[in-house]
Amino acid sequence: MGAASHRRRPTAFAVIAIGAAVTLMAGVAISHGVAAEPEAAPSPQATGYLPSISDLMIATIQPRHERLWRAEQDGNWDFTAYELGNLKGAFNRLGRAHPTEDGMSFPDMITSVTEQPFKELSTATKAKDGAAFAKAYANLTNACNSCHQALNHGVVEIRVPNETSRSDLGVDGTPRR
Repeated sequence: MGAASHRRRPTAFAVIAIGAAVTLMAGVAISHGVAAEPEAAPSPQATGYLPSISDLMIATIQPRHERLWRAEQDGNWDFTAYELGNLKGAFNRLGRAHPTEDGMSFPDMITSVTEQPFKELSTATKAKDGAAFAKAYANLTNACNSCHQALNHGVVEIRVPNETSRSDLGVDGTPRR
């Protein structure tokens, strides 16, 4: 029994040592993966990058504006309400990201032009009233354009989409090529 026992001890020790090494290496790999993750995807605050107002308008506001209209056109009032909330949220985030523009409070400017149309859109959506929605949507669109004018960006004209347009941005209804 003595010789067999001595042969198993090195094998057992090797198995334990290998297991410990694998466990230690896995722990180190996991900790490096967790530590490296924030570096792989730094936050905008960490990099100092802030999308411009134009970037945020194109990436968040414009698509929400159009999706809101399309949802109502489809008679999907639940989705209309959802998109209205998303559009309001996008405007709020835009104002937080850019607190001033041309020396003015940008959140206050946003509120001054969107508050009433948003109330009208909300009322029309809850009532499932297409005619009231169309009027409120046109009011919101006009409010957006008045803001563009005030900020000397009148070249950016938002329109109520139509069935043939692919965008709500200054289109005349002709298909694009």
